Amino acid sequence: MDSRERIRTLIAGEPADRCGLWLGSPHSDTWPVLKTHFGVETQEAVRLALGDDLRWIYPRGYFHPEGHGLFYIPGKVAHGTLGPFAKATEVAEIEDYDWPRLEYLNFGKDLERLRNVGPFYRASGMWAPFYHNVMDLFGMEQYMMNMYLRPELVHAVTDRVCQFYYDANELFFRQAGDAIDGYFFGNDFGTQLDLICGPKQFDTFIMPWFRTFTEQAHRWGYQVILHSCGAIHKVIDRLIDAGVECLHPLQAKAAGMSADDLQPIKGRITFMGGIDTQDLLVNGSPDDVRADVRRVKALLGPRLIVSPSHEAVLPNVPPANIEAMAQEALR
Repeated sequence: MDSRERIRTLIAGEPADRCGLWLGSPHSDTWPVLKTHFGVETQEAVRLALGDDLRWIYPRGYFHPEGHGLFYIPGKVAHGTLGPFAKATEVAEIEDYDWPRLEYLNFGKDLERLRNVGPFYRASGMWAPFYHNVMDLFGMEQYMMNMYLRPELVHAVTDRVCQFYYDANELFFRQAGDAIDGYFFGNDFGTQLDLICGPKQFDTFIMPWFRTFTEQAHRWGYQVILHSCGAIHKVIDRLIDAGVECLHPLQAKAAGMSADDLQPIKGRITFMGGIDTQDLLVNGSPDDVRADVRRVKALLGPRLIVSPSHEAVLPNVPPANIEAMAQEALR
């Protein structure tokens, strides 16, 4: 069983030869540390040394004529910074924004990478962080208040953001075909303690488009992997019902998100993550890490892909701990 078949099988909920492993997507400052530790020159060589089963290759080919990124907001530094719609009161006021255009997309390099990835599981598709995009376009507090004060405005902005991602996915999926195994997309719905918005607002403003994206992926024959940091235990049932087959990253120190907390839903969804990056991987010994991997495997396996509890592993994580995590995952 190669890595591609292994992860497909695990996400499908069927027996595999072992649990899976994903290093995540380390911070750019972390890669030199890992390369030095393993004595290699490329990121791919690090993954091969660890036995990594998954490759995340999402489309980055957006080329605005003025170099702007998607949903560009000049001067934006944080989700709380006021966005261009902070003072909007009518839907018509959102029309003047420089909305992304499909004609600025070119997936050539992304498709080439996907098709040459080798015998590994290919997670891809537009990242589609629509929750945060809408949050940025209003400003975090104004977004939350408008869920109560101007829901029609929130729906209108959400529709514009999500329709772009949906249409971009259609273009990308049509070109990529079976080079993709799973649609991997992400929105951080939780804080360390709870959801950012209440479950009622989650159902009203998040779930309709969320279901649309999962249905789109399934229509193309792809498995669905959701990334959401934070304490999202209150809505995991909703996410499963909407068609999510794999949940990432299981922020171990967030309320209700430890392996012990998640064990009751074992068997209903594949877990990816769960190895704590807030304390254990930073401050623990390799033996501590190995012990925790064994614990998480016992609680959440066999439908488990061992991975850090946040994919952007920072350089303060000793590479020996990453190696210990991988070695124990592959046992």
